[in-house]
Amino acid sequence: MILVTGGAGFIGSNFILDWFAGDPEPVVNLDLLTYAGNVENLAALADEPGYRFMRGSIGDSALVAGLLATHQPRAVVNFAAESHVDRSIHGPGTFIETNVLGTFRLLEAVRGYWAGLPEPQRQTFRFLHVSTDEVYGSLSATDPAFSETNRYEPNSPYSASKAASDHLVRAWHHTYGLPVLTTNCSNNYGPYHFPEKLIPLMIVNALAGKPLPVYGDGLQIRDWLYVRDHASAIRRVLAAGRPGEVYNVGGRSERTNLAIVHTVCGLLDARRPRRDGTSYTSLITHVTDRPGHDRRYAIDCHKIESELGWTPAETFETGIEKTVQWYLDHPEWVARVQSGAYREWIEQQYGAG
Repeated sequence: MILVTGGAGFIGSNFILDWFAGDPEPVVNLDLLTYAGNVENLAALADEPGYRFMRGSIGDSALVAGLLATHQPRAVVNFAAESHVDRSIHGPGTFIETNVLGTFRLLEAVRGYWAGLPEPQRQTFRFLHVSTDEVYGSLSATDPAFSETNRYEPNSPYSASKAASDHLVRAWHHTYGLPVLTTNCSNNYGPYHFPEKLIPLMIVNALAGKPLPVYGDGLQIRDWLYVRDHASAIRRVLAAGRPGEVYNVGGRSERTNLAIVHTVCGLLDARRPRRDGTSYTSLITHVTDRPGHDRRYAIDCHKIESELGWTPAETFETGIEKTVQWYLDHPEWVARVQSGAYREWIEQQYGAG
């Protein structure tokens, strides 16, 4: 079996669903269920005998040690993280606590468990740490895409905390020999994405007739990765990645934020037209850019493609169609995650509307 941390969040829950779609190996999911964690994402596994959920923090060393001792996993896949740049600007302390101290405590618990394993289990054990391309900083329009050898230049409290966690994972491999793997992904999108991030926020606001807030000129560029493609990449790295190595995972789909918003509006215009016949693009509202907003991210995923034979199955065009349709088909999910705390956050960040 494997232990997944942060498996009730957006990427983690999609990974677990993908895992059970193709592999009956049991999973224990440890998640603290902060604002973006949602056990409803995994409701399809309610009757799955190989799935078990445990509420708790990666920073709870005794809890993690107990789970490891009881379930004897062959691998740990760590998704647990605070992951929203805007929230990190307003409250960086939580990001340091979870992403830095939490990762440290998790690594120490795993190291103790791994050191006590008999051979050959000790040789085959893996700790896979899921990270982000934001640790590499920002690119100009003409810079080559981020490779695994790019130096770290994080520019937000979020990316700095993730960079710190990456460095800890690397150090635990080189100092203690812990067999780690790290993946650094580009911007994910797809089902179960909490509606504070760009794509789900645009869908949800558009359907509600609310303004579509776009930071600055909207020409910031990101590489977009469909979340189920990310899940398949993680499975492949876990199966065949070399311990100590880093693998960048991207969708080969660079788009400006403004282009993303126009694409979403076009799909909604076709699938859920407004009653007055006007385009959802009329709701686009440019707002003050956030502090230190990185201009461009891009991923060079040649290493994972050439070494492990992984490539994304979805283009941006096919992935965004599936994503928009999923939100159209699941309004009840959206309604349930939009709690009072969520509404207060949106008003604080973008203004009431």
